[in-house]
Amino acid sequence: MTGPLPAAPAAHVERVLCVLAHPDDVDFGSAGTVATWTAAGTEVTYCIVTDGDAGGFDETPRDRMGPLRQAEQRAAAKEVGVEDVRFLGYPDGRLELTLDLRRDISRVIRQVRPQRVLTSSPERFWERIGASHPDHMTVGESTLRAVYPDARNPFAFPELLAEGLEAWTVPEVWLGASPRADHVVDVTDVVDRKFAALRSHVTQVSHQPEGQLEEFVGDWMRQTAQRFGLPEGRMAEAFHVVHTA
Repeated sequence: MTGPLPAAPAAHVERVLCVLAHPDDVDFGSAGTVATWTAAGTEVTYCIVTDGDAGGFDETPRDRMGPLRQAEQRAAAKEVGVEDVRFLGYPDGRLELTLDLRRDISRVIRQVRPQRVLTSSPERFWERIGASHPDHMTVGESTLRAVYPDARNPFAFPELLAEGLEAWTVPEVWLGASPRADHVVDVTDVVDRKFAALRSHVTQVSHQPEGQLEEFVGDWMRQTAQRFGLPEGRMAEAFHVVHTA
């Protein structure tokens, strides 16, 4: 019989794996939080399921968009202290909940052996429909299934054992863009790093007038901080924390 689940997330962990659908997803929703983790000595790995080849706002040829967005994500990661960025190469905009995707995410979990996984919520957020891109929801559900039971079950995907990847239990999952967020991170002091990461995604944000990106995202984060009772003027990112051990 197990004891009671922890009431709050761990104060510090050694390794975090962020699993998101597209380049820039982690930066819009979570880059400030990631910056606080790396500043505290946590090693963070990004696993991006697609190359984002269906994104952009100009006539960039589709065969060039994926490599461009990979490079942008790596540059954005460096702005918040992340060096390890991995891409699974699935098609942008066409993700489905498959055993192959579960296996590939499980593989990365077993490679990284994180104590915390950050991903997108699999629940539709009716008040913020833009957060509920089908790819986001699919990656969130696939990641949760990879966390439990796949990555921790030595008999799931025996080919991973054949690769030398032992089972690994992730104790904690943070879900971004969740309609039931219950944990807030004050990112005011690192917000410049978040904005620098976002500006690295040139193919996605360069069409916006100067300052509009910071104004829009900053207002969004101030509303989040206010909703969770932080002092006026603070900026925050919010998550639904799920204890899974």
